[in-house]
Amino acid sequence: MKKMILVLFAAVMLLTVCVPAMAVNEDVEGELVIYTSMYPFVIDMMNEALQKEFPNLVPGIDGSFFFYGGTSSLITKIYGEMGDKRDQPLETDMFMVAEPAFSLELKDYGYLYPFEVADAANRLRFAYDEEGYWYPVRTLNMILAYNPEMVDAWAAKGVTIPKSYKDFAYDPALKGYISMSDPMTSGTAYAAVAALLGKYGDEYLDKLGENRVMRESGSTAIAKLQSGECAAIMILEESILKYINDEEAKGNTVTNLEIIYPEDGVILVPSTVMIVAEEYSKNVNTEAAEAVADWLLSEEAQKLIMQGYMHSVLADMEEYPAHSIPTDELIKMDMGIDWEYAYKNREEINNLWTVKVTQ
Repeated sequence: MKKMILVLFAAVMLLTVCVPAMAVNEDVEGELVIYTSMYPFVIDMMNEALQKEFPNLVPGIDGSFFFYGGTSSLITKIYGEMGDKRDQPLETDMFMVAEPAFSLELKDYGYLYPFEVADAANRLRFAYDEEGYWYPVRTLNMILAYNPEMVDAWAAKGVTIPKSYKDFAYDPALKGYISMSDPMTSGTAYAAVAALLGKYGDEYLDKLGENRVMRESGSTAIAKLQSGECAAIMILEESILKYINDEEAKGNTVTNLEIIYPEDGVILVPSTVMIVAEEYSKNVNTEAAEAVADWLLSEEAQKLIMQGYMHSVLADMEEYPAHSIPTDELIKMDMGIDWEYAYKNREEINNLWTVKVTQ
């Protein structure tokens, strides 16, 4: 009898050793769609990582979990899906859009599902919704940039490179020589405009208009900076960092592009992650969405965020994107944005932009 018990015990131990342990998230199943404004190269990294982390979760967009668009463009798409009465289901299960004011709006419309992030108060650098409807997941940073090789040439034309957002708009010598993204299509540009209106009032847009600011994509603005068509540009830090690091990967040293951290403050945009309420979500899969949101705030995912040249939202993350400066230093320099103002006054801000800058 003793011998039989020993044999059975040995067999059980052998099975325990031979059968592989279930991966942490193998039990997460179903289908999932995420609307995001992250750049496509970051989406590719994130998508690959998610498929490894959640092998039984089905990507809902042609082999990808993500549907990409600029934040303002996505907001327009979402409005269309919600319908005039803001009561129709959406074609997504999660949001990762750049502009937190929209989180407040979606919460008010009842489109969000609350979830808990463990120890959020200690883990996160930035504010989050106390009821759990949204949390910061990546930090975008609006800055100025210039071409160090062109400083003397610009000086010969009577142009001084601006060291602040105020100089960028108020210095008449820069008329026709500045560029930025259009807040009507870019959520981070909209956030920047809201911040600058909060600091300088409506006059800031008057001055941008008088200085004939060009509204262009980041790649176009960088090219004009390097060619000498622009003296300074307002742009996301990640666009500059990506360009510099891509060139270095080719063995090139970049000497004609440099970041200015404005003297009147950088503009940090802690982009949020949100889960769509079950009655409005495409796949009714909040359990999977919670697991993905939790993973997005893991060290592994936050390191991918930094590989995308954005800053981590984790309070204990000392690393930061290559060629940037420590995230905690940026926080000390942050101009700040009143997100409630940006949400409640979206139409007014867009109208001000249209009247004062684009007409």
